[in-house]
Amino acid sequence: MGRPDPHDGIRWHWATPRAQAILSRRRLPEILVFYRELHHLPQEELGTLLGYSTSYISRVETGSRTITDVVALRQIAERLALPPHVLGVTDDADGDHRAMVQFADSVLRLAEIARQAGKAAAAVDELWPLVARLEARAADGYTETDVLRLLARARVGLGVALGHVLPEERLATAARWTGKGTAITRRLGDRGLHAFALRHHGNELRKARMLGAALDRLTLARDLAGTPTERAEAIILLGRAAGNAGHAALFDSAVTEGRRLLDVASVTPLFSEFTHHEVQLRGLAAVGRIGEAVALLDRAPSPSLRTSAQWQIISAITAGQVLARRGDRSAAREQMTAAVKGAAMHRLPHQLQRVVRASQDLPDVREEAEEALSRLRAEIAA
Repeated sequence: MGRPDPHDGIRWHWATPRAQAILSRRRLPEILVFYRELHHLPQEELGTLLGYSTSYISRVETGSRTITDVVALRQIAERLALPPHVLGVTDDADGDHRAMVQFADSVLRLAEIARQAGKAAAAVDELWPLVARLEARAADGYTETDVLRLLARARVGLGVALGHVLPEERLATAARWTGKGTAITRRLGDRGLHAFALRHHGNELRKARMLGAALDRLTLARDLAGTPTERAEAIILLGRAAGNAGHAALFDSAVTEGRRLLDVASVTPLFSEFTHHEVQLRGLAAVGRIGEAVALLDRAPSPSLRTSAQWQIISAITAGQVLARRGDRSAAREQMTAAVKGAAMHRLPHQLQRVVRASQDLPDVREEAEEALSRLRAEIAA
């Protein structure tokens, strides 16, 4: 499962497969022995931690003494950084834990909906306090699997949302957050969750121009995918990164497989005929195959109801670039102007930066994009 990250702030003792198996049996003697083994504690020191004598701890561990008092069990759970239900206690503290888990899951879902609706800044505002709360709980030693899964998802979600609202020079911050989420999923043994984290981490690495690392993560995400839809989402991002890196063979392979997966994978905000077309168009332009890109441009599909605002803005910029290369300045200006308005409205500074770079021959569009970018920078600074 890999070594723990010393900067993670997480103590992993309750998150290992062995620990989870022990906790699932809810036997206090076994839990105490395991805790002492992990921390190299003699019975005397465990007794001091829990407020019992050495002989009492010995009898509990051998099963000759049983603790049934709810107050005592609650105290043991707190000292060992466990939710009370693990020791068979259902009370207000356990209810708080369950409510926290349900609340965190709801926040994550709502933040994802907000981001897909083009409100990434609102998603960031929702995720910051949730991440802080989960980080604090993990740092305190409460590392049960449900909390760690939530923390991993929250870290990844925060990174992706930041990747929407930060300018290019700060996108490494987004990649660091998705990387922190991936560090957890690598240890949890959940293949699907790890593939999910790798997809997003790889994409944020690509945006931060760490292309070698991006290709590595996205290739692994593709190989870990357990369903056609998971593989399709990895493939679409892998094709995009390969195009950016100028890796023509890998790009062609990803585009070909993506086209095949259109027939078997579910349509998602990330993978659809629309996003596949945009990635192919952008990649062809990136590897210098402008003739193919121009031919493909005329076969652009319409966005579906699940196509996010960001993908439509990205597509408009890519189309504008290809049209400009074709010499159709009027159509290029129309696409780029629409992209500037959309990027400004949804607060997407790095998309405005793309427009600035792509509109060298369209000074009016470039000026409009630079003005919108300056306003966003001022908002971010504030």
